[in-house]
Amino acid sequence: MNEELSPGSAAHVVELIARLRAAHPDAHCALDYETPVQLLVATILSAQCTDERVNLTTPALFARYPTVEALAAAEPLEIEELVRPTGFYHQKTRYIRESAARLLAAYGGEVPPAMDELLTLPGVARKTANVVRGEVFGLADGITVDTHVKRLAARLGLTAETDPVKVERDLMAIIPRDSWIEIAHLLIWHGRRVCTARKPACPDCPLNDVCPSAAGQQAVEQ
Repeated sequence: MNEELSPGSAAHVVELIARLRAAHPDAHCALDYETPVQLLVATILSAQCTDERVNLTTPALFARYPTVEALAAAEPLEIEELVRPTGFYHQKTRYIRESAARLLAAYGGEVPPAMDELLTLPGVARKTANVVRGEVFGLADGITVDTHVKRLAARLGLTAETDPVKVERDLMAIIPRDSWIEIAHLLIWHGRRVCTARKPACPDCPLNDVCPSAAGQQAVEQ
């Protein structure tokens, strides 16, 4: 660990962002979508599911129900059958239908840009709202914290919290606001490619000399 870059310091954060940008210039939202409503639905489906599996599921769903009106009027059993591979399909179906109905009733069928409005939609918490606001509107009221962001934030010494809301709060306190959208993508892609949950590739990691967890992990592997 580079002693000049204490975890969570401004210099440490700047260095992390620079190295992650260099390592993952293609980092982006991995969910496939064409409209804001489709992104909202895909993000709801991504709870406790991989983006890859969601992307295998949504083409048939969106072909069958191409509009917010169609989603709101859909038979629950038909949606359940289509989204079953993503898990928790009873609950996710209810969230999709009720959110579509809420969009029609309150927002003219459009996805609203405001955080407080998004949080009124069934099944939408801060993670989903942050994804939609960042991707659709380029707005950042927070940082998307999924399983990868949560894991890497802890390993990099950026938080000691385990609750996603508290992890987000800690990250917002040390990461420049103009990097809030980008940092989530960078950490997610680094978590998928390098800093995996079970066997992180510390020796090959571009962050290994600025990561307080790297030395311990490499010692375990030896």
